[in-house]
Amino acid sequence: MCGIQYDDAGNHAAMKSRKVFCLGFQKTGTSSLGLALEKLGYKVAGYYQFRDLAHKDDVTWNEITGRALETAKRYDAAQDTPWPLLYRELDAAFPGARFILITRDRDAWINSAVKDFAHYPNAIHNLIYGSPCPVGHEETWLARYDRHNAEVKAYFTDRPDDFISLDMNQGDVNWDNLCRFLNAPDPGIAWPHANTRRVKRLKMRYYKLLGKLGLKA
Repeated sequence: MCGIQYDDAGNHAAMKSRKVFCLGFQKTGTSSLGLALEKLGYKVAGYYQFRDLAHKDDVTWNEITGRALETAKRYDAAQDTPWPLLYRELDAAFPGARFILITRDRDAWINSAVKDFAHYPNAIHNLIYGSPCPVGHEETWLARYDRHNAEVKAYFTDRPDDFISLDMNQGDVNWDNLCRFLNAPDPGIAWPHANTRRVKRLKMRYYKLLGKLGLKA
């Protein structure tokens, strides 16, 4: 049964009957999965809804969790930080939801994290990894990444209808697996790729411009 939601322009849009949450850590192709879900008609939340907390020194998990549960009511799906850490709360709050874990080679993952986040502090990262940035804390970040993936798989053991694990390095992230899991028709287009180098450069310029203008994204 569909509820009623509004898109960013204030227009009516039918909500999906089941929520979908991506539990893969950042830098595992979650943005591309978000684009794929949008192609299938899902309204997708992400890190954007939490950007203002990244530099809040006293941010807590309770604050993040409360915001996430309220945000999820207005969206069909969610991906990226901090959503993957909230799978227990999301599972309890939205019965029947589907959960997707994307993993990749751990060395490739930390290399990507170091390249993108470098030494820039982030309060949400500090909550997740125990350190605000990956540079100088690579082993701590890797340990948290490994532990998260293991805990998610253990939590969803024997729940194949609700959970799927996809390995980027095995070529598992594709329309065939996603559409079969969600019982959705294949859109017949190439798998989308977000965060290419060009897109990243444009995003950085955009956020720098907003900062100079004293505006928020």
